[in-house]
Amino acid sequence: MLDAANTRFAGQRFLSVAAGGHALPFADGTFDSVICQLGLMFFADPVRGLEEFRRVLRQHRRAAVCVISARERAPMWGILAEILSRSIPGQREVLHLSFALADAARLERLLAAAGFHEISVTPETREGSYESFDDYWAPIDEGASSLPQAYCALPDSTRRAVPEEVHARLIEHESGGRLVMKLEMLIGAGRA
Repeated sequence: MLDAANTRFAGQRFLSVAAGGHALPFADGTFDSVICQLGLMFFADPVRGLEEFRRVLRQHRRAAVCVISARERAPMWGILAEILSRSIPGQREVLHLSFALADAARLERLLAAAGFHEISVTPETREGSYESFDDYWAPIDEGASSLPQAYCALPDSTRRAVPEEVHARLIEHESGGRLVMKLEMLIGAGRA
C-alpha cells in the first residue's frame, strides 16, 4: 500500500509511514483529518485505534472510518469468507474479521467510547463490476489480502474446488459474462 501511495503521490509533498494503529508515531493534534478505509475491523482493539485517531487530530477536527457491512451485503467477500470457513473451520473468526464492525450501532458506540462527538454512521452502497469471473478471481489467486492469503494457503486439492464453488454462488450476479455486485459499507465519522 505504501508503494502504491508513493507512486500515486510522486512529486507531491507526501510522507509515507508504516505504523501500528494502536500507537501512531505522531504528536497530539497533528492532523486536520484522519481517514481509515477498510482497516478498523482488523484492529485488535478498535477503541484504542479510534482513541489514537482522536489524539492526533486537532481540536474540533473529524475522523472517518469505512468498514464493510454484513457479509450478505458484500457478496464479493462474504461468499469467499463463508466457503473458506468450511475448509478452515478453526479460522472462521479471522476469516470473518472483514465484517466484524458491520453493526452501525456498535460502530457508533466505539466512536463514542473513543471520545468522539457529533457522530454519524451512514450505510453507503456502491456497485462494483468485473469484466469476468476470472478478472474478479485474479487478485484472490495472487493472495492480495487476508482472505486471498487464506485461500492460497489451502492444500492444492481444496484450493482447486474453491473458485468453482465461489463462481457457482456468484452466478446470480453475472450478466453477459460480467460480474456486477453491490457492496454496502458503513461510514462512521466523529469530531474530536
